[in-house]
Order: sequence, then C-alpha cells, then structure tokens
Amino acid sequence: MPRFSIVVPSHGVAGRLSQALDSVLAQSFGDFELIPVCDAPDSPAADVVAGYAERDSRVTPVNSPPSAGLAGARNTGLRAAVGGHVLFLDGDDVLAPGALAALDARLRDTGEVDVLYAEHERTPWWEGEPGNPAAPLLAGTPDGAFSPDRAPELTGVALPAWSAVYRRAFLTEQDLTFPGDHFTDVGFGGLVALRAERMAVLRTVVVRHLLRRQGNRLGLPGEHHAELLDQTELVLTRAGEQGLSPQRLKPLFEQLFAAVLKTAAHPRRLLAGHRAFFRRASGLYRRHRPSGYRPPGGSLGVQHRLLAAGSYTAFRALRAANRQALRAAALLPRPRGLRTRLRYAAALRRPLDRNLVVYCAYWGRGYACNPAAIHAKARELAPHLRSVFLVEPDAVDTLPEGLEYAVIGSRKYWEVLARAKYLVNNANFADAVVKRPGSVHLQTQHGTPLKKMGTDQATYPVVAAATGSFARLLARIDRWDYNLTSNRHSTEMWERAFPGAHEILEYGYPRNDVYCTASAEDVARVRRELGVPEGKKALLYAPTHRDYATGFASGLDLAELCEAIGDDYVVLLRAHYFYDRGASRGGGRIIDVTGHRSSEDVCLAADALITDYSSIMFDYANLDRPIVVYADDWDVYRETRGVYFDLMGFPPGRIARTAGELAAVFRDGTWADESATALRAAFRLRFCQFDDGRAAERVVRRVLLGEPPESIPPVVPLAERVPAPAAATLVRS
Repeated sequence: MPRFSIVVPSHGVAGRLSQALDSVLAQSFGDFELIPVCDAPDSPAADVVAGYAERDSRVTPVNSPPSAGLAGARNTGLRAAVGGHVLFLDGDDVLAPGALAALDARLRDTGEVDVLYAEHERTPWWEGEPGNPAAPLLAGTPDGAFSPDRAPELTGVALPAWSAVYRRAFLTEQDLTFPGDHFTDVGFGGLVALRAERMAVLRTVVVRHLLRRQGNRLGLPGEHHAELLDQTELVLTRAGEQGLSPQRLKPLFEQLFAAVLKTAAHPRRLLAGHRAFFRRASGLYRRHRPSGYRPPGGSLGVQHRLLAAGSYTAFRALRAANRQALRAAALLPRPRGLRTRLRYAAALRRPLDRNLVVYCAYWGRGYACNPAAIHAKARELAPHLRSVFLVEPDAVDTLPEGLEYAVIGSRKYWEVLARAKYLVNNANFADAVVKRPGSVHLQTQHGTPLKKMGTDQATYPVVAAATGSFARLLARIDRWDYNLTSNRHSTEMWERAFPGAHEILEYGYPRNDVYCTASAEDVARVRRELGVPEGKKALLYAPTHRDYATGFASGLDLAELCEAIGDDYVVLLRAHYFYDRGASRGGGRIIDVTGHRSSEDVCLAADALITDYSSIMFDYANLDRPIVVYADDWDVYRETRGVYFDLMGFPPGRIARTAGELAAVFRDGTWADESATALRAAFRLRFCQFDDGRAAERVVRRVLLGEPPESIPPVVPLAERVPAPAAATLVRS
C-alpha cells in the first residue's frame, strides 16, 4: 500500500496539467500513487495523462464525466485510491518541492491523525508577491497532535481541500465524500473537521495554488452561488445533530456566514434572485445562530444584524453605499478622432444586426486564411448572413469580385464593427473595438504554435519588446467567445498563452479543408498559375520571421541549392507574410510566391516543403508530402524566441543543419525515404488531429448558426482521410 494517494482532477486545465503531474513525479519522496481524473478517454487531459501513464507505473488514470463536476471527479479518484493517506491537488496547481517528504516526516512525528492541515501559497498568475492565507489560521494551533476542541478556529470551511492530507481509513469509516456540485470544499472541509478526533498541522507550504487570470470559477456570476447556502446548511445541520460545543460552533458559524455575506454583498455574483438568496440566508442565520451569539463590530456587524432581521432593502442600500465606482463605460478604449469617436458611440447605441458577420485576416491584408474559408462555407450554409471583410486600402484590389468590404479606419468600418453580431478574425481587432453584450467574437488563429505565443512571450525580452503592452493583449483576449484549434497541442498551448473565459473549439482550421478536398485538376491548375514547369518537382521554401533580425534575409542561397540538387527541381520562395512584396513573380528555377494571397494554393503546388521553424509545416503535413527542416540557427532561435517543444527531437522529416546537408538529402533521396516517411507519420498523428476537410462546416454550424455541439459533424479519423494528390510521384506513407 503506497503512503499517499494523490488525486488530480483535470477538467478544463489540460494546458497546465503537465505542470501539476510533473510536480508530483519530481518529488524526492516516491512512495505514492498518482490518480489523474480525466473527463473521458479521448479528452484533451487524457492525451496528456496517457504519456505519463506509459512512462511511470505509479500513474493510474480514471475517468469522471464533466457533468459530475469537481466533486464527482474527486470522489471518483477517492474510490480508486489505495494509499494510506489522500491528497487532493487541482490540475492547475503544483506540489511544492519536498512537499511529500515534509508530510511524511510530520505524520511520523504526530502519529496517526485523521487530518493534517498544511500551508499553501497563492501565486499571482502574472505579477505580485505570493500570499500564504493559511499561515495565520494555523499559527495558533498546538504543536503536536490535538483534538478539535483545542483549536476551535480550525473549522475546515476556510481552507481548500488541497490544503490538507486525510487518512483514507478515516474518510471511509465516516463515509466522507465531496457533497454537491459547487462550493464543495466548504461542505467537505466542514464535515471532516466535525468528524475528526485527532488533527495536526504542518507549518510548511505544500501546495502552490496558481491563480487563474479569469479567476476562480466560483467567483463567476451565476445561479451556482445558491449552492453556498446548501453547503452552509449541510455543515450547520450536522453540527447541530452532533451537539457541537458553543466554543466550536461560534467560529464555524462566523466563518460560514462571512462567505455568505461576501456573496450577498457582491452585486455581480448573483445575476438574479438577490432577494431570494438574502431571504434564505436570513432564515439559516436565525435557525443556526449560537445561543448568546454577539455579532462582530464595524460594517460586518451591521451586515450580520441586517441579515438576522431579514432587512434586504437596508442591506442593499448599505451595499450600494460601500461599492461606489465609476461606470465601466468611462474606461472603455476609444477610437482616435472626435468625429469618429462620436459616430462609433452612436452606432454602439443601435441594436445589433443579428445577420451581420465581420471578417478580418492578418490585420486587413485581404481575403485569406481561416476567415476566408469560413466566409466561403457560410455563403453555402448560411446565405441569409451579410458578410463584410475589413481590409487596408492597398488590399482592396485583391478581393474577390462581389465581396463586400470596409476599409480599415473608414466610417463604414466603425459602423459594421459596432453593429455586427459576429466578428471573425485570425489576429485581433483594434484595441478600441468594444465587446457588446450579445455579440460573438471568434478567434480562428493562423497557425499551430511551435514558438512561444501570447503571455508566454513575456520572459523573452526581444519578443516582449515587439509585442507591446501585455495588458492590452489581455483586454483583446477578453473579447473572445471562441478560440479555434487544429490539434490537442494547440488546445493546451492556447490555454496557457491566451488565458481567458472563452471556449476552445477543437474543430480544425477551415483554411486546411482544401488539403482533403482538392483534386488532381486543382493541383495542376495552381501549378500553372504559379509558373511551375511541366515535369519539374516543386520545392516550397518557407522560412519564418526572426524576431532578432531586421527585414527578410534568407539564410539559404537558393541559386546555389538549385545548382547543387540538379535540374529536376524548382524552388517556390514564400517569405513570411511580414515581407509580402506584392504580386508573385515567376521565371527561372526560383519562383517568388511571397505575394500570392493563398498559402494553401502554394502548398498544393509543392511536392515537398523546406522550412525552418514556420508553422506552415503543421498545415503542410496534412498533405502527407515530404518535409525537410533546415535548422541552421535552431539554438539561437530557441533561446531568443522560445519554443513549446524540441523540433529537433520530434521533426516532421529530415533535418539539415547546413546548406550542404540540405542539398545532400535531395541528391541522395533521403528526403522522401522510409525513415523520413516514418517521422512524418508520427508528426501527423500528433498535429493533424482535427483537419479533416470539414472544419469550416463545423465552425459555421456551431458559431454562425448556433447549432448544439452534439449535432456538429465529428472529425474524420486520420487513417480515413485522402489528402490532395501531389503532382510528382513520391514515396507516400
């Protein structure tokens, strides 16, 4: 039997789950079992956990449906536990180094106790000093093991479940499980303290609670706050049945109603039913108030007296007086220019146009990427919707004929932004754009992240300086309702890089649909348009942007490469879109396609891809054609830009470190041999999960048509997809 069973619920925290699991497996004390609780075998968290279970026999995952909530997940893990003592660790928190060794040593010192309370650290998600809220509560407790009567302030309701260790036999004998759906720590902690006969404390930080930017879920508005009263009633009823002494009942009563009054006084937590919440709380207060109880002094005492009297009108007036603040509208960002500001403000007062969709791609560069693919599918499935693309003035001539557009900064631009029900972008709208109630913002992204993104860039000075204000970035993220992802890797990284309350849609990238729907005729047409000679193999060279470099400078001499690999090849040069130099130019062995508006067309035309660290490799992998990584400055790029995984250890094909090595893999054929094919197959398995040709349909149905998630077409398995054919005959997996 292991010393400890550590239960880790994982719902909604796949992006940070690996940190939690790593913090457990890295403990110096190794006598434990680790029980991650996943939503289902195919959930994002299950993908993360599976790798750990394969590598370490102490990891034994179990499943609990999301509908069971946090309480259900913990109870499922508790039923599976076989250790002598049980810890509960949230999936987005970490165990402090040496925590298990410290707990083991303390338990040996105190002997068998039913519950061992420990300190925890609340770590701000961005900046600020960590706090230790448990320390004052535990400071005055006896040094050794003690009975609850000797520490009446230790009621259990003011500490989270993961700030303690529980003797499993005690929980089983007393039939103690997590009650309800919300505020379950209040109920569980209170019941544990009521039933425990021996307690002890460890005045050492055991858990580092990593605060989420979007805050605790319990702090969000909603009807779930009524469940705080359920937990309060449960604990106080059990205390009454148990005949709890007045010495212990008073602090229990005060701590419970401190939480109740905090919710009652918070105007935004209860969307409706403020009066009903107050009325029920008042009844519980009078029913369970200890005999001879005297309320505290000050404003809190006034709240106690008003609650006891059931005076909701007076309580509401007190709440309003204590929470004077400026209206949020005064703090909203505004577009520049008085006339524009006034017009925009006037448009914001008009009703939303529920049939208006506004699209933008790459900050107005034109009709491209995921927004364009979604627009095309919306014309088919939702023809009643009016679509407007936002573009810079120099991109107007590149738009498809008949497409309605608005030039960025124009009067029409601000009008459609103010009134559109749906706003779709693969980057971000201007800071001045207001998120109106009822509007729907869809962030489609424009690539799978290899390099660090969003707030993860903060620790890389060169990138952080170019990113600008992270506060503004976070304000933009707060406007999102949905964020699109094409694989589980992206799901996890976006959660970390773009913290917010939006919903992740694992639907695939609509722009990549064409890789499963294009025909041989489509491939031939694109090659003719780009000027690829008949019978030649086209190698697409697509390097990424270097944050530490100024301007575009290819690290590869393409003329020398063409000379070295022979006449069978031509090279399609596509620089990063930051260096778009206009229309594509053809001719000779090197064809500049940087200005071609569709990267999907360019990929279809190419028989193989040469890239460094560009996210185009993840999209191109959907075609199941050879990829060669030219990594001449990987170490510099990794250190200055930051990356999410080691591309050199998990490449999509052959790796070349020098121009000579690159030429050699094409001369000797290893660019497309069995080994390269095997690397590509593993890469596709990890990064081509959701791009099956129906991503745009899923997005349109769910976001623009409002269809329920269960009616959305499922993702076609990778093995059943048929990629668009390559022009040349190549070794295929």
